[in-house]
Amino acid sequence: MSVDSATAVPRPPARTAPAPVLTGAQAVVRSLDLLGVTDVFGLPGGAIMPVYDPLMDDENVRHILVRHEQGAGHAAEGYAAASGRVGVAIATSGPGATNLVTAIADAYMDSVPLVCITGQVFSTLMGTDAFQEADIVGITMPITKHSFLVKSAEEIPGAIAAAFEIASTGRPGPVLVDITKDAQQNSAPFVWPPKIELPGYRPVTKAHGKQIQAAAHLIANAKKPVLYVGGGVIRAKASAELKTFAEATGAPLVTTLMARGAFPDSHEQHLGMPGMHGTVPAVLALQDSDLIVSLGARFDDRVTGKAALFAPNAQVVHVDIDPAEISKIRTADVPIVGDLKEVLVDLDAAFRQAASETEVDYSEWWAFLNGLREEFPLGYTPTTDGLLSPQHVIQRIGELTGPEAIYAAGVGQHQMWAAQFIKYERPNAWLNSGGAGTMGYSVPAAMGAKVAEPERVVWAIDGDGCFQMTNQELATCVIDDIPIKVAIINNSSLGMVRQWQTLFFDGRHSNTDLNTGHGTRRIPDFVKLAEAYGCLAIRVEKEDEIDGAIELALATNDRPVVIDFVVSADAMVWPMVPQGVSNSYVQYARDHSPAFAEQED
Repeated sequence: MSVDSATAVPRPPARTAPAPVLTGAQAVVRSLDLLGVTDVFGLPGGAIMPVYDPLMDDENVRHILVRHEQGAGHAAEGYAAASGRVGVAIATSGPGATNLVTAIADAYMDSVPLVCITGQVFSTLMGTDAFQEADIVGITMPITKHSFLVKSAEEIPGAIAAAFEIASTGRPGPVLVDITKDAQQNSAPFVWPPKIELPGYRPVTKAHGKQIQAAAHLIANAKKPVLYVGGGVIRAKASAELKTFAEATGAPLVTTLMARGAFPDSHEQHLGMPGMHGTVPAVLALQDSDLIVSLGARFDDRVTGKAALFAPNAQVVHVDIDPAEISKIRTADVPIVGDLKEVLVDLDAAFRQAASETEVDYSEWWAFLNGLREEFPLGYTPTTDGLLSPQHVIQRIGELTGPEAIYAAGVGQHQMWAAQFIKYERPNAWLNSGGAGTMGYSVPAAMGAKVAEPERVVWAIDGDGCFQMTNQELATCVIDDIPIKVAIINNSSLGMVRQWQTLFFDGRHSNTDLNTGHGTRRIPDFVKLAEAYGCLAIRVEKEDEIDGAIELALATNDRPVVIDFVVSADAMVWPMVPQGVSNSYVQYARDHSPAFAEQED
């Protein structure tokens, strides 16, 4: 019992209000409220139905009803990638949950913070092959940071709070919370905040000082360094720190497919995107470097080519918050585990000190790289069949829309052209499926991005193949007033597969013709399809129609807009380093050339 010092009269202990008793379903919704969630994407079903009842009355969480659970997952990914907040998807058991698997795998590969809440059959029926039963925890174990199976109402607040903690800290990623139907229906005291116990989960954010000093010394003494920037910089929200550090070093910099926008394209130190379809200066800078400073990148095979032959003369400083990535593919001379937002500040200070003690001179290196810039500018060959050039279409979308927009791409040729020919000046402007390469990502991801950032223009740049996988979410966009813009780069084929067949299979185009764009036979007719969904639909077949269609799309904000750009099937993504070969200068200079590809046919 405490004592009031003014009166010296003992006071009774303060009474704590008893925890409210909620059903497990109510606890799910209340937990989302208290975690600050404002938007979720989902589709109800039998095993998750109890959650949908209190969700209907909740004034804080907007539920967006998708037409397919995969759309919910990709929309939640787009929401997270555009905003930096955790995306949330909800589905029922069995096929509802398994329909989320592709999006979960996608989020895992690209380090997207995602929480998926699924219903499960009654705990007493688990293991009996009950109706719509699937072991979604077991299925997703390899593609989540963690998967929870919740069988009691008491566990729900703690599981959901822990899921958000895991998804958003360390290396971001997806977390699954699978809740049995009886746990949703039963009641228990709702205790908040719950005690989160995550034994063994201790993300390291502060790097070791000696490693920082060693890295700074290598950078200051290198003659041909390259800053190899990956998507980890964007996930760490460290673009400002990167710019400060990069300018302090004066070193050339490349941004991977997942890092487009992490550093401004307009900056003089930026050489572009490396990798299979990267710029010649970016690819050869890495290949000929004597020091690679990898910042949130993972030496993916699309960047390195044949890993054993990649950058043979380079030492490596590898910074990543995930220790499993360091030295996984390329042994790091200086491994640094930590959060890039903190590491870059420390590295900047250490480099400035090291630079004051030595003569930093990259002039010969820059002379070589600037020569490559002049010799190998990024460009494309105009079409000769009378159809639109897809590169020109995408370039005009970027130029007329500007860098404040969000661009979500599907997977294939149009993805690479969008990465190449739109200029990115800020993080979170470029959304794509980089690691998993998921066709169908674009439309629902753009939808999620528009929900997260409603004041920004959001483009889904899609292919005619990708669009047919998830275009049903246009119905969601129309009904829920989510006015995205969709540019279908319609070459009437599975374009990237067709390109590989042209180059490496003697031009035998096996099962890649989709019959969507050329001539009078259009299956489906994208304009009629989009109109059926309630969208503004436009078809563009002539070059002088491109700008007008884009401008009309930008001026239309009362409904989604779909533009069917009928482009040439013969357009190729150049440059191109074939899979499994070296990124060496001679090989690359030959392989980036259309003339060389024609010789190989």
